[in-house]
Amino acid sequence: MERPFDSFLKMSKYAILKSEKEWLTELGEKRYNILRKKGTEGPFTGEYNLNFEDGTYKCGACSTPLFESDNKFQSGCGWPSFDESIKGSVEYVKDTSFGSVRTEILCANCGSHLGHVFNDGPTKTGQRYCVNSLSVDFKNK
Repeated sequence: MERPFDSFLKMSKYAILKSEKEWLTELGEKRYNILRKKGTEGPFTGEYNLNFEDGTYKCGACSTPLFESDNKFQSGCGWPSFDESIKGSVEYVKDTSFGSVRTEILCANCGSHLGHVFNDGPTKTGQRYCVNSLSVDFKNK
């Protein structure tokens, strides 16, 4: 007999597929709230907001490389900011929550919420990927 979750797994476009219970067990409550429930950590509270070491930022749920440190900049918004992602690593979704229109960014490999991207960046790309520290892990070069 097929379970409801089995049908979901067959239809999902993501390479990494887990039940919400599995995600919660793996990630813990705080990360689960950000990555799977589209939460947001408070500004200026994240571990990587002021991190400017050389390395790669990876998805906190599946370890897919998402951003290189060369693309990180100090935006003053309170969250880690990047002016571009690693090609093909991020999915873009229209977000109309909270009475505004924004572009949500998700890990293209597992569908986990990372944050939002805005067209107000100060660099040549004009982009500001505003990312929750809890949605990524950092790997030094």
